[in-house]
Amino acid sequence: MAEAAVSSRISEQYEFMETHGWGQASIVPLVPDASFRSYKRLSLGGEGRMLMDAPPNYENIHAYLDVTAHLRSLGLRVAEVHAEDRTRGFALIEDLGDDTFTRLLAAGRSSLDLYLTAADTLVHLHEATGATAIDLPAYGLPDLLREAALFVDWFAPTVRGAAISLQEREDFLGAFSEALEGVAADRRVLVLRDYHVDNLMVVGEGDNAGCALLDYQDALIGSPAYDMISLLEDARCDVREDVRAAVLARYFAQRPALDREAFMQDMQVLGAQRNAKIAGIFVRLSRRDNKHLYLKHMPRVLGYIARSLEAPVLAGVRSSVQSMLPEFPFVSF
Repeated sequence: MAEAAVSSRISEQYEFMETHGWGQASIVPLVPDASFRSYKRLSLGGEGRMLMDAPPNYENIHAYLDVTAHLRSLGLRVAEVHAEDRTRGFALIEDLGDDTFTRLLAAGRSSLDLYLTAADTLVHLHEATGATAIDLPAYGLPDLLREAALFVDWFAPTVRGAAISLQEREDFLGAFSEALEGVAADRRVLVLRDYHVDNLMVVGEGDNAGCALLDYQDALIGSPAYDMISLLEDARCDVREDVRAAVLARYFAQRPALDREAFMQDMQVLGAQRNAKIAGIFVRLSRRDNKHLYLKHMPRVLGYIARSLEAPVLAGVRSSVQSMLPEFPFVSF
């Protein structure tokens, strides 16, 4: 935003805080992420809140507030909303603390314990009665292909140093369309879409400890395999193979009616799609937005794509990628 717009936005923040009794709070801004949302930690009289700023021209605070209420109705732990201004894009929400799974892992907490907790929470979401009874679009083929296209529109031309032809783009998306056809028609669960350790928290202590959810405003209705692959193929950190196996075993044990073979194939297809999207986004953030930090995660993301492309169902996608980028995944970017 321009300087004048930033100053105006800050004034609006203070007006919102003042309206809801937090105008005299001490403020600590949190480190921003890749979105336009921002958060400030507020403290006043021994109490705390988080100020969410979701500029209406860039972010959809309605989705966050609606999905928050829905998840709470399903018995899942989310931040309580204390005040909101949907028109201007502000909310005062509960401060859940600092114990994200990411920070707990860095502090030495058992990765197995945390990931099994994540598996149990995912089972809760996938088994909850009425979980899909919310007015959200399906995570269908057009959305999945639009996201996969980021790979050929941003990543591939940057790596190759030359444009991708229209025919190459059509071949890539055509192959992905065939691979995604079955899973794209799945409407079984609420998909949070960014279900990984950065967006999971431990709240409470001892027997009262629970798993809280963050960053779910882009939720859609789709396949249960999506959030599982999001958890296990995290762009920002490695998941040990024994932990991966334990998570899947825990999940399947609690959902015995699930077709495991079909679920695992859906994970491979969606893993390829999701990580192709992420590779494109990371390059776009670097080249368009001058945010280069995410490129350090690229080797991991490319490794995920390469592993997924070994699946027979993705043979056409693998052939297209190898034709465009013969050295993939060992490429420079």
